[in-house]
Amino acid sequence: MRLFLEKGYGSTSVADVLRAARANSGSLYHFFPAKHDLLLAVLERYRSEIEPRLLAPAWRGVADPIERVFALLRVYRRLLVETGFFYGCPVGSLALEIHEPDPAVRRLLAANFERWAGAVRGCLREAGDRLPVDADPRELSLFVLAVMEGAVMQARTHRSLEAFDASVRRLRDYFRRLEKGARRPRLRPAPAAKEKIR
Repeated sequence: MRLFLEKGYGSTSVADVLRAARANSGSLYHFFPAKHDLLLAVLERYRSEIEPRLLAPAWRGVADPIERVFALLRVYRRLLVETGFFYGCPVGSLALEIHEPDPAVRRLLAANFERWAGAVRGCLREAGDRLPVDADPRELSLFVLAVMEGAVMQARTHRSLEAFDASVRRLRDYFRRLEKGARRPRLRPAPAAKEKIR
């Protein structure tokens, strides 16, 4: 997992893996017949660790469901700063690097993104009537994910938090507007005029 994050899938050789794992080739090939199998295992591991390693720590002590979305973005911001803008979303990085993934890899990449979107969607559903009735939680969760991935990519590219912070500010403003719209009283249609009976 660490090597794929640091070097990318294509640039990580089997020799790199053996050296880092302090394992011999027989042991590696016993569990992973090819490097592709190692990639599948890494993607499975990422998916299983999203909640315990990222979501749970980010959301500890944050009761407000909408604030949980922004707590997650704060974790990504902190990781960018702590790593000198080296850190990126591992799944996003792999999805960009592997231009034509085979069906098994594509399914696991999609499953990872869906796990993220599902977590955000749960927060939005929990927010209930704070959001307008026509605010589709699925579409909103995909939008949040797109903001997160795009903001991280730009921060890494520019070695600056400017684009990241601007993206998060716009997202927060958007949520404020949604909440304001949900609080606005709805106008009831005027009753239809009764036809006079002649």
